[in-house]
Amino acid sequence: MPKLGLGLYKSLLNSANFDFARQAGATHLVVQLVDYIKGGNNPSLAENYLNGWETTNNQGKLWEYDDLARLKKEIESHGLIWEAIENFDPSHWFDILLDGPKRTEQMDDLKYMIANIGKAGIPIMGYYFSIAGVWGWTNQRHGRGHPMTVGFDADEIEINRPVKKGMVWNMTYDTDAPDGNLPPISREEMWDRLIWFLNEILPVAEENGVKMVAHPDDPPMPELRNSARLFYSIAEYEKLLEVSDSLSNGFEFCMGTLQEMKEGDVLQTLDKYSALGKIGYIHFRNVKGKVPNYREVFVDEGDLDMAAAIRILKKNDYQGILIPDHSPAMSCDAPWHASMAYAMGYMKALIDTV
Repeated sequence: MPKLGLGLYKSLLNSANFDFARQAGATHLVVQLVDYIKGGNNPSLAENYLNGWETTNNQGKLWEYDDLARLKKEIESHGLIWEAIENFDPSHWFDILLDGPKRTEQMDDLKYMIANIGKAGIPIMGYYFSIAGVWGWTNQRHGRGHPMTVGFDADEIEINRPVKKGMVWNMTYDTDAPDGNLPPISREEMWDRLIWFLNEILPVAEENGVKMVAHPDDPPMPELRNSARLFYSIAEYEKLLEVSDSLSNGFEFCMGTLQEMKEGDVLQTLDKYSALGKIGYIHFRNVKGKVPNYREVFVDEGDLDMAAAIRILKKNDYQGILIPDHSPAMSCDAPWHASMAYAMGYMKALIDTV
């Protein structure tokens, strides 16, 4: 059966939140090691999805084995298992995404970190291969009880607002970058960059027992901010597996993002790839609507049949983890904690019932 997990941003990696995860029924963690500022650690702050975050420039500050092992030991002391890391820091790989002059140097850094991740016994690395990243979301009170939540409405934004130099993945990696914008980027260029990335990283991931899993594009638009999107539909997402049949190549299966897509059946796709063992872990969240207009809602009130998803995972003997990813902010003094506790309680009840 699937296992219940919780995703924690870097600023939330402390004893209190490790205890909270266990109290809410989690056995596993998905950890983000990216430094965000401008309030970016609160996933409900849609203004950051429009205007971008800043990230400390971590060039030369790679993920060292000793640091990973120390954090893993602390996590395990709270009765939890560190299942995955989610997202590279943009300062680690901006020229891989942009096909820039530091591409080879940065790839060497990623290979070094993947080796450290494997040595530390962390089996999964999630990544999101995108120029625009998660961009264009807006805040709105939507759904049961009018919680503050995020969503996307193409009529509310300038779809192809240019990306400034020094930014990638909706984050600023270089505050001293010259004025100007990135040029338009075609789908062919994006695929070439992804294929180069996978051809370089997958052999190292295999050697070190790490599965590389890709997140689909959110918002799932064919183009955003003058750059083509790779995984804006289920059919396009499936092409990831055509690049390589490596056991280290798979999906970071975000059910909410796939449900936002115009075409395709999320549950059929979940059934197919959970049976094939190609899913690293699952973002178990729900939405109402599809592009170009959708909103995130509580896990039990969206368009997806979440109980059916659990039945599929049981049928296919899926042993991976589910995390809420994010959820509408509840109206209380601890909106993130309350929202996560509600989602995880619902998820645990589904798992136990099935």
